[in-house]
Amino acid sequence: MEQINSYYLIISASIIVIISYLFNIVSKKTNIPSVLLLITLGLLIKGGLAIAGLDDINWFPALEILGIIGLIMIVLESALDLELSKEKGKVILKAFVIALLSIVLNIYVIAEIYRLFFVMDFFTAALYAIPISIISSAIVIPSIGGLSEEKKEFLIYESTFSDILGIIAFYSLLMFPEHDTVSSFAVEVSVGFTITLVLSVIFSYILLYLSQKITTHIKLFLLISILILFYAVGKVFHLSSLIIILIFGLIMNNRHIFIPKFLKPKFDEKALSAITNDIKLITLETSFIVRTFFFVIFGITLTLSAVADFKVVVITFLLLVVIYGGRYLFLRFLVGKKTVFPELFIAPRGLITILLFYAIPDEHAISDFNHGILFLLIIATSIIMTYALIKYRKKTVETAEEKPVVAENEAGNEINENTDNMSPEE
Repeated sequence: MEQINSYYLIISASIIVIISYLFNIVSKKTNIPSVLLLITLGLLIKGGLAIAGLDDINWFPALEILGIIGLIMIVLESALDLELSKEKGKVILKAFVIALLSIVLNIYVIAEIYRLFFVMDFFTAALYAIPISIISSAIVIPSIGGLSEEKKEFLIYESTFSDILGIIAFYSLLMFPEHDTVSSFAVEVSVGFTITLVLSVIFSYILLYLSQKITTHIKLFLLISILILFYAVGKVFHLSSLIIILIFGLIMNNRHIFIPKFLKPKFDEKALSAITNDIKLITLETSFIVRTFFFVIFGITLTLSAVADFKVVVITFLLLVVIYGGRYLFLRFLVGKKTVFPELFIAPRGLITILLFYAIPDEHAISDFNHGILFLLIIATSIIMTYALIKYRKKTVETAEEKPVVAENEAGNEINENTDNMSPEE
């Protein structure tokens, strides 16, 4: 294969970023998830590369690196979005319960569906089911700007918890084959989780303290690099490394809760507030870049012929029934929501689903598992969410237009009543 001119690569990458930015604008105006547009762009690029004779490139190393960085950035971004307070306690608890029960139910039922169609044990089936069971906050959060504050708040918490719980469940389950019994597995996971939690709190306080002491202009990527270092070291020692990222983000964004009174004199609130805002910005920007190239490359690696399989369509349909059926029951009867629209249909699968799917070790890989299931499910859940958001926006606009008419009629009736009650002299 001929060596590609470096400037062509730079030009291509720059154009992709610009197009992705435009996709975000289109997404906000139309409620079409930018993920769908990026995957479509990847498919178009794949066609162009095939015409140019460059269709034999191995994209998976790039996908893996982007996946790891994306995972860290998503958890950090999600943690920095979580604002904890007593007033929000009920919403946070409901969102957590829904996210947890949905993941548990989906993993079990989806695993059984996989075992019905493929030859695999329950452990492997559960590994394949976890990525499908997670709602993508990377798609939800940018898509729900037009909803009411109550609905928006609930969905942000739910999707964030879904990401975090799903990731922890996946990497915890990967350790299961190393144990002889379920009890020994449960003990190691509990001990590892506790150690990671304690170390995470200590590291977070130290990092938070050091961040305010760094006076040079170069500090944001230094802090992120230290976090990534902690994550990588934790993975080497088989710890739940994402807990470190989660705890740091939660403590940084909720300092008023987590920093005890006796330690507050040691922290400069003004400096920490500025650093928090900067970290949020750099995390948001980095996540945007990572998401852009991840979904474009994912689109390039897709084979559309895999979707045109009757078995893929049947399995995807069953997965959709499980996802939305269980979600309706939890929202309607457990949380007690009187109206479950459009929350019921805002459950897209996306970046986390792809990341965890490609993180399944080779020894647990199923040779006849069709990747088209993954692609079709991501497309289907995104289209369903798009339809629900557009219908909700249309309904909101119609309601808003009716209110002035009703108010005008009421005012007119009031004038008429006053006129009728007037005496002839008046």
